[in-house]
Amino acid sequence: MRISRYFRAATAALALLSAGPLSAQEKESIRLGAILSTTGGLASLGLAERDGVLLAQKVLNARGGIKGHSIEIVVEDDSSNPDAAMSKINTLIHSENVKAVIGPTGIAQTVAVGALTQREEIPLLAFTGMGPAVEASRTCVLHLTPAQGLNARALLSYVRDNGGKTVGVLHDSGYGQVIWGVMKDLGEEFGVTFTAVEKFELSAADATAQAAKVKASEPDMVIVLSSNATGFRNLRQVGLTQPIVSVHGTALYDVVRAMGDASDNVVYAEFLIAEDPLPNQTEFVAEFQKEYGRLPKHFEAAGWDAVMAVAAALEKTGPEPAGGALCEALRGPYPGAFGKYDFSAPDMGGLTLEAFSYSLLTKGAFSRLPYHAK
Repeated sequence: MRISRYFRAATAALALLSAGPLSAQEKESIRLGAILSTTGGLASLGLAERDGVLLAQKVLNARGGIKGHSIEIVVEDDSSNPDAAMSKINTLIHSENVKAVIGPTGIAQTVAVGALTQREEIPLLAFTGMGPAVEASRTCVLHLTPAQGLNARALLSYVRDNGGKTVGVLHDSGYGQVIWGVMKDLGEEFGVTFTAVEKFELSAADATAQAAKVKASEPDMVIVLSSNATGFRNLRQVGLTQPIVSVHGTALYDVVRAMGDASDNVVYAEFLIAEDPLPNQTEFVAEFQKEYGRLPKHFEAAGWDAVMAVAAALEKTGPEPAGGALCEALRGPYPGAFGKYDFSAPDMGGLTLEAFSYSLLTKGAFSRLPYHAK
C-alpha cells in the first residue's frame, strides 16, 4: 500500500514537471481581505462598497489577474462595530494571510484596525477620511474618502459662491455631528452666518421640531448634514422652500427614494454623477451597469478604486511583496473613479476641493451643475 501511494505521488510530480510552467488558472491566487459594514447602522454604505469591491475582483480576474494570478477577496462583516472589526482583522491577517485589507466602512473601525495593520505593514484602504491625530503617523493606512474638514469646505464654498449669506444647519448626531464640529468654526472664513443649528438623533424617524426652528430662522439656504432622509422630509413638510445643500453621504439612490416628495431642489457636493460621468469614471459606470443593471454612486466607486489601486501596486511588487513593499508601492498618485488620489499626501488620500462634483436633485434625478469649488 505504501509503495503504491509513493508511486502515484511520483507519477503526479513527473506529470507536472513535464507539463511546463503553470497556466494562469493553475497559479496560486492572491488573497485580499475586506472588512465592511454590511449589517448595522452603516449597512447602506458597506453594501455599496461591497458591490464595487466584488465588481473589481470579477473584472480583474476576467483580464487575467495579476501576472497570471487570480484575485481572491475574503469579505468579512463587522456589523458596524469596532470590536467586531478587530476580531475580523485578526482572522484576515493571521488565518487568511491576506496581502492587503479593503475597508473598514466606519471611522471608529478604521482607527482600531489601523493600529494592527500599520504594525504588520499590511496596507489598509479605508472608506473614511483621516480622523483622529493618531492616524497622521499611519503611513500604511490609506483613505478613500475626504476628511470631514474638506466636506465642510466643499459645502460652504457652494453657499458662498451662490449668494448664501445666512445658513440654517440641520444635522444628525452621528456623521452630521462630526462635520458640524469642523464647519462651526468656518463661518467667518466663508462669510456665512449660521442662523440656526439643530441636531436630531441618528436613529430618529422624525425631526419636525428641529426643522421648524431652522425654517423660522429664515436662512438663505439650509445645509443638511446626515446619513439618512429624515431631515430632508421634515424640512419640506414644514414648508421650507429655500435650496438645501448636502453631503455626498446622502447623495445615494436609496436615500433619495426614502425622501419621497422631498427629493427636489437639493444640491449635493459629491463625487460620481453616473447619469453624466466624467472621463475617468465612464469605464467603471459601464462595468457596473453591465453587472448590476443599475447606476452606481461614489461608495461603489470607492470599493472599485480600492481593489484596483492594490492591483496596480501588486503589478509593481509581484504577488509576494516583501514586508512594507506593498505599502510603499501604493504611496503615490492614483487616478480613481471616485477621484484623483495621492496616497503620499499628508492625509494619505490627497483628495482636494477639485475632486468634488456638484449635482442638483430634481424630483429624484441627479444632474450635473456647472459649479466648481475653489
